[in-house]
Amino acid sequence: MQIFDKTNPEEYRAASERYEQMPFHRCGKSGILLPAISLGLWHNFGYVDNLENGRNILKKAFDLGITHFDLANNYGPPYGSAEANFGTILKRDFLPYRDELFISSKAGYDMWPGPYGNHGSRKYLIASLDQSLKRMGLEYVDLFYHHRPDPDTPLEETMAALDHIVRSGKALYVGISNYNAEDTAKAISLLKEMGTPCLIHQAKYSMFERWVEDQLLDTLGNAGAGLIAFSPLAQGMLTDRYIQGIPTDSRAAKKSGHLTSEAVQEMLPKIKTLHTIAEARGQKLSQMAIAWLLKDKRVTSVLIGASSVAQLEENLKALDNKDFSAEELSKIEAILERV
Repeated sequence: MQIFDKTNPEEYRAASERYEQMPFHRCGKSGILLPAISLGLWHNFGYVDNLENGRNILKKAFDLGITHFDLANNYGPPYGSAEANFGTILKRDFLPYRDELFISSKAGYDMWPGPYGNHGSRKYLIASLDQSLKRMGLEYVDLFYHHRPDPDTPLEETMAALDHIVRSGKALYVGISNYNAEDTAKAISLLKEMGTPCLIHQAKYSMFERWVEDQLLDTLGNAGAGLIAFSPLAQGMLTDRYIQGIPTDSRAAKKSGHLTSEAVQEMLPKIKTLHTIAEARGQKLSQMAIAWLLKDKRVTSVLIGASSVAQLEENLKALDNKDFSAEELSKIEAILERV
């Protein structure tokens, strides 16, 4: 039951029809349903960004049926600022809806100086989650991930920390991210022995990054765990942004970041051909790329980012046409396999 301040006409009230169009998928064999599209706060929610813009994106996302907001300890920049800003917005707009939200965070990458602010030790994971909860103003997160494998910490220690986190009430579920198929199977087995199932694996997956299809999806499917795909648009390559080349204000034109102009130039022939198929489907390339991921029932959700309400709404239109003909899939496969 939502409790509102009747004296505040500016208080956010979520759209009454918010659950009418968003499909929800069961996460593996768990009791959790996640929206087909989830919202990640990796970019655009740090202290360097406009807080009101982030607030508008989150409100529109929830109005459109997105219940899952994904964060991590080091999202920003600077580190921690995405969680802090999210906490501000949560307190202002979303507290009446807390039980309708599925909030996740992670730890595993560099966060604070010294030997205890990185990787996968019990000390780091538990301390990091405590910090995250304070920044967001939460008593618990719905899901907590180990963000990446740690080759130097025994997997038993890392999984035991995740088990402890659930038993302490600081997270309802746990998951892993960026693990290969072999280590995923080991992690799932360890957690199962402890009585704390691995809910989901968050992995980079797109038309241009398909490593999860080599054993990982089968491993998760057999274990009854879900998969949520991040970077579904390959850092922007699977959009209309680069059809005519590399704009000077684009991510690829910048010297720093996760996308280079060389990578775009290499993939440009495929981008243009995929764009043609998307046009024939009545979609933008970004929308087709998201829909393509959702064709596999083992993919619980696709995690998108958004720099504006308009971009969010555009990407959600992927759900208007999720079906592919055998001919379309064959053409797409031929393009993706082309050297």
